[in-house]
Amino acid sequence: MRNYSVSAIDLNMTFGRRLIFNGINFSFDEKGIYGISGPNGSGKSTLVKIMAGLLTPSKGKIIHKSSDKEIIPEKLHNYIGFVSPYLVLYEEFSAWENLIYYEKIRGILLDRDLVKELLKRFLLYNRRDDLIKTYSSGMKQRMKFVFALIHKPQLLILDEPTSNLDEEGKASAYDLIKAKAEKSIVVIASNEQTDLDLCSETLDLKNYKAVN
Repeated sequence: MRNYSVSAIDLNMTFGRRLIFNGINFSFDEKGIYGISGPNGSGKSTLVKIMAGLLTPSKGKIIHKSSDKEIIPEKLHNYIGFVSPYLVLYEEFSAWENLIYYEKIRGILLDRDLVKELLKRFLLYNRRDDLIKTYSSGMKQRMKFVFALIHKPQLLILDEPTSNLDEEGKASAYDLIKAKAEKSIVVIASNEQTDLDLCSETLDLKNYKAVN
């Protein structure tokens, strides 16, 4: 397994005149689970989107490295998995058709055994041929975990990962997160204490609201 790290250097984010956060510095360079906490509207989703390369910060930067080599933004999607309630699936496709489409647009060959294992872990295997639009919100959330993990990412970013999940779904997610963290870096953005209890250290965004 390659050594992976993600670091923030003097991150600042503003929307118009509104400061979201300022002066964030961190370095996650050891396998394990790291947390990002804060109340609703504190900037958790904004920060993880910046980490995933989906947003550009107003100031500062995020650096991803694999085996001490910096990863260019165009290649970042090969290294990270991302789960959030606001990501969408193709509703008119079945779960399996969504996976095949993903395989084609990414130009990769899926590990069918891994896909089957993940679908079973999240109790979706028997519904793999059903259209996504027939899934409950919790089933869709579990399916997003499958998509985030099928390319074996070195960094797993989870934004409100247990949103819409029942107790059984949460248990499956937590078991998987713990297993993934034994080999990779997992970042959880959440205000749910049960999510944050998994983390070895947590960045609280309430501490980054002042202008230096």
